[in-house]
Amino acid sequence: MRVPRRPRVYLAGPDVFLPESHAWAARRAAICAGFGLEGVSPLDPLPDSPPEWLGLPDWQRIFHHNEAHIRRCDAVIANLTPFRGPSADAGTVYEVGFARALGLPVFGYACVGADLLARTRAAFGPSVAADAAEDWWDGDGLLVENFGLSENLMIAGGILASGGLLLAEDAPGSDRWRDLTVFERCVAAVAARLGVPSAAG
Repeated sequence: MRVPRRPRVYLAGPDVFLPESHAWAARRAAICAGFGLEGVSPLDPLPDSPPEWLGLPDWQRIFHHNEAHIRRCDAVIANLTPFRGPSADAGTVYEVGFARALGLPVFGYACVGADLLARTRAAFGPSVAADAAEDWWDGDGLLVENFGLSENLMIAGGILASGGLLLAEDAPGSDRWRDLTVFERCVAAVAARLGVPSAAG
């Protein structure tokens, strides 16, 4: 009897920059498996890469590799934890938009609960200030987005419009990059959205 294929979920995020990135990817894949999903890391090999990719620079080969992974998945989970500033990793944001354009359900999570305005103020200090109308402006005189969202409105809007979910809360552990609590909640939401019975239950 043929075993049904587990839904494949691309795990986007700056986790690839962790020093133990391959071990970390395996841990996240194990959590996905517990919910009946196949977690796909950007670090996973692509068995049938076109031979013409071999002659490309590393950065370009990685780009094609990651897009190919996303095309073969049923959903995307994006780690939108603020990265080197008040906002999510730029490459991850690109992958969110790419998945949305493909019509995939996209789920995002951040291990920081503060909204985008609060994080921008924390990052840039008193150069971000409110005027009499309570609009916020940065040191260059540009309006700071303030919708109470955890990310830019286009990111949040795209995720919700895809049928996904955006979770943002402080990780209970001391290390926002290595605490898996919020990630696991996001995986559970994906499994429910895709109608997958949990292998953990």
